[in-house]
Parts: sequence; C-alpha cells; structure tokens
Amino acid sequence: MATATSACNAMLLMAFVVAAALSTPSRAQSPLQYNFYANSCPQAEATVRNVTEGIIAKDRTMGAAFMRLFFHDCFVRGCDASILLDPTANNTQVEKKAIALRGYDAVNKIKAAVESDCPGVVSCADILAFAARDSAVVSGGFASFAMPSGRRDGTVSNFIEVLQNIPSPIFKLQELIKNFAAKGLSIDDLVTLSAAHSFGQAHCSFVNGRLYPTVDPTMNATYADTLKTVCPPPGSNGGDPVINNNRVTDPNVLSNQYYSNLVTGQVLFVSDQQLMNSSYTAAKVANNSADAATWMGQFAAALVKMGRIQVLTGTAGQVRKYCNVVKS
Repeated sequence: MATATSACNAMLLMAFVVAAALSTPSRAQSPLQYNFYANSCPQAEATVRNVTEGIIAKDRTMGAAFMRLFFHDCFVRGCDASILLDPTANNTQVEKKAIALRGYDAVNKIKAAVESDCPGVVSCADILAFAARDSAVVSGGFASFAMPSGRRDGTVSNFIEVLQNIPSPIFKLQELIKNFAAKGLSIDDLVTLSAAHSFGQAHCSFVNGRLYPTVDPTMNATYADTLKTVCPPPGSNGGDPVINNNRVTDPNVLSNQYYSNLVTGQVLFVSDQQLMNSSYTAAKVANNSADAATWMGQFAAALVKMGRIQVLTGTAGQVRKYCNVVKS
C-alpha cells in the first residue's frame, strides 16, 4: 500500500518538521459496535453492499480503489473520511491533493443511496469501511465478515499529514514495521495487509527506481524486462504509464497470489520485496502463499483492526450529508 512518489521526496524533511508542530485533536476512544445501525438504519450495510457490488461489476478495478481509499483514510488521521474532503478557499491543501487516488465519485454514489434511505444517519467513514469489506468479498471471494461501525466523520484534512503517515514505496523493512506500529498494527498485520497489492494499479514512477539505470538484483530479471516494455526510463518523455500491481495473474483479484509473486521477485515496490528480508516475515510470506484460507481469515481480521485506528465516535466529529464537504 506504499504510495508516496519520488516527486515528494524533496518536501519530506520540511513536512516532518511542520507536522511535528501541528496539534492533533483528541479522539474519542469508545469502541465501535457490530450492527451499529440496526435500529437507526437497518438497511445501511445492505445498501452499501448492493451499490458497491454494482460499481465493481461495471469496473473491476474499483475493488482495489475502495480498498486503497480505506487504507489512506485510516493511516492519515484515523478512519474519519478526511481523505474524501475537497479543497476549500480556507484549505486548498487537503489530503486528496497529496496523491492521485480513484473512487471519490463512487463513494459519493454510495453515500447518496444511503442518504435516500436514512438521511443524516450513516457516516462517510463507515461507508468507506463497509465498501472495503465488500470489495474483499466481491474481488477476493471472501465470505462476508462483520465490520464494526459507529465511526464519525472528521472535519480536518491536511496534505502534510499524508507525507507524514503514508508509508513510502521505498521504505525498508524496519521503517515499515515502525510505520505500522505507530498505528497499533503488528508485523503480522503488515505482512497480511500488504497482499492488497495483489490487485490494483500504480504508476511507473513508483517502480522506475528498481528498473533504471540498472535492474534491482532482487527483482526477477524476466519480470523486469516486461516492466521495461511499459515503463520508459525517467526523463525520456515517455510519460508515467499506469501498470497493474499484479502482472502475473488477474490484476483485479484480491488474493494470496501476492506472496507467490513476492517469493519469485515479481512485485513492484522496494517496500514489497522488503518482506523477504527477515526470517520472520519471510516465513509469514511462505505460509500465506501456501494457505489461502488462513490468509483470508487473517486479512479480514487485520482489515477490521485497521478500521479501528483513531476513530471518532459518540458526539465527536459529525455525520456529513455529502462526503466531500464538511457539514456546516
């Protein structure tokens, strides 16, 4: 799920200094609840599921887009839908300006459907969580699993906090472990959730450092050659094409194929290949590659765990009418 671009590297030192000076509002620590909307909007999860399924049926790439939005949302300010907020005259540098993500219009479509059933009840933060869960079901063949809810929507979105919190595609293993630990996630969670790179897309700029001027020796040479047919050398005026994260099997299926690709050096990012750099994580990779059913259970549990990061609950935050704007 590494997503920072090399173009941002020059800004990182300044970003960390500025971010350290920013104060973060306290977050409610009340637990989320399963079936939170049982009385207030009993059809909420079914509505999200039906619209999400329809969106993915029309465009299979959207499953990964929903999953990536949920990850970005939770890792920056906690799972509060701050990733969805549009720029305003008072805040032109919101989270979505830091990295190009897909799916904003799709989330608005889901929200509109839920609002038509139960106006002002279901938060955008919960919609992101439900849509990520449903994407695992639709795009990964998972049995449906319970996703706790009761999140409230935040009112702050800050570009710099993306640079501070989202792991870079060039992170080394210890940096990844530290990044996940800061969010209350374990090494096991890191290995498990990294398989979200079994589907979705990335720009060549995320991987060019492993291809040029020489191929990263940890990358499969044949795989590198195929990537070079799509990804031009930096500065060659070839643009920045989009490539599939998984170029070995179906790029729109969430699966444990990621781990087989990893063992054979057929993954895009430095941060992916780093999972082979310790005996513990390499053993987890091997186990996940061999046992799809166990990995699926672990992925569902880790996704639920990630969805608890710094949530706003109770009377904190708000429930937005439109996901892209704060309710005044």
